[in-house]
Amino acid sequence: MWAGRVPTVPMVAATAPRPPVTFPLDDSVRAAARRGLALGLCPECFGRLFGRLGHGLSNPERAARLAADLGVALPVPEGACHLCGGAFDRWETWIQRVRTAAEGREWHRFSCGSRWDPEILAREESIWVDVGSAFGESARGAFNRELGKRLEAATGAVGGPDRPDLVFLADLPAGRVELTVLPVYFSGRYRKFDRTLPQTRWPCRRCEGRGCDRCGGTGKTYPTSVEEVVAAPFLAATRGEGSRFHGMGREDIDARMLGDGRPFVLEIDRPRTRTVDVAALAAEVNRSAEGRVEVLEAAASVAAEVVRVKEAAPLKSYRVAVLGEASEAKINEALAFVAGRAIAQRTPTRVAHRRADRVRTRRIVAGRLVEAAPGRFTLDLRAEAGTYIKEWVEGDGGRTEPSLAALLGVPLSVEALDVLQIHDREG
Repeated sequence: MWAGRVPTVPMVAATAPRPPVTFPLDDSVRAAARRGLALGLCPECFGRLFGRLGHGLSNPERAARLAADLGVALPVPEGACHLCGGAFDRWETWIQRVRTAAEGREWHRFSCGSRWDPEILAREESIWVDVGSAFGESARGAFNRELGKRLEAATGAVGGPDRPDLVFLADLPAGRVELTVLPVYFSGRYRKFDRTLPQTRWPCRRCEGRGCDRCGGTGKTYPTSVEEVVAAPFLAATRGEGSRFHGMGREDIDARMLGDGRPFVLEIDRPRTRTVDVAALAAEVNRSAEGRVEVLEAAASVAAEVVRVKEAAPLKSYRVAVLGEASEAKINEALAFVAGRAIAQRTPTRVAHRRADRVRTRRIVAGRLVEAAPGRFTLDLRAEAGTYIKEWVEGDGGRTEPSLAALLGVPLSVEALDVLQIHDREG
């Protein structure tokens, strides 16, 4: 999908001429220009010897002004320029190559660059020294700028380094355009009600995703995930080639994510369509995954949001159902003791195979006994990001100190765990 139509160029009133461009010509510049003229360069390459003078002029315009000032005709080489090889004479060819590279893709913003023979760039710098010009502009920089201007005029798309949809690299020695397709991003919050659903795709440990007897050829430990459920309609709508799911932390597979949901960013790789109805796609997720996953506040997003989501460390609130015998008085005493205190958590046994073995300091900020019955009780906790709640309750064989089990002096086990709220909107 080509990016828009060729823009209409407005008529400019004759009473509003372009303001004059200051082009300082002193004796040293004139002397360098005389030496440059003798090299038989094309107007583009000759003007580029002084490319950092006369802001607003094109290089051929610089060349014409220099020749006029010196009172000579601007020579035009026969055949291709011996420096650039005629690279600046084939704009329609390069624009068509860009069109071919981007065929079938929607794009509104782009950036472009070029790859040159290193010998040409080295020869150009040698010429700057030979003619005595301190104002030269590289062929690569000039080509990139001029290609960008022509692409803007031909497509109506906006060129520049700020959040491009596509990046074009003109490979001059090979005569082709290489295309990089930037991802498209969507953000939102998800709630998870299914205690058998991991947040992201979980490759089979035996075959590492290739497919084997253990995973039934799927390459996955679990049939699906929040990532796959959420990504499916977005992948279909954007015609992307893959996805990555970035959550503000993650809950255990058997934990529910409730409240306002967990912030996430969905990254779609190599999309062909970038403009989609985000609200409709979120509604499709909610219909297809009803009772398992719900997406809230879905919106188009940007790459910078991934960093924000991944680096955020808000407090989290939990509800945990615990199996074990303890009096209400002792439970309340333990909660009062631990509130705000540092606890040391060595990497839990259950994740030691995939995380570095080290001790992390975290805090249970507050705790409250919700209800108690013989052999079980329920707590509401608020804790720092990264706190292993199950291990704090159970002790994990002494790897968490102090644990609730140690404080109560009885064995405990977690029956159920829910994330009630992610407090990323506070403070």
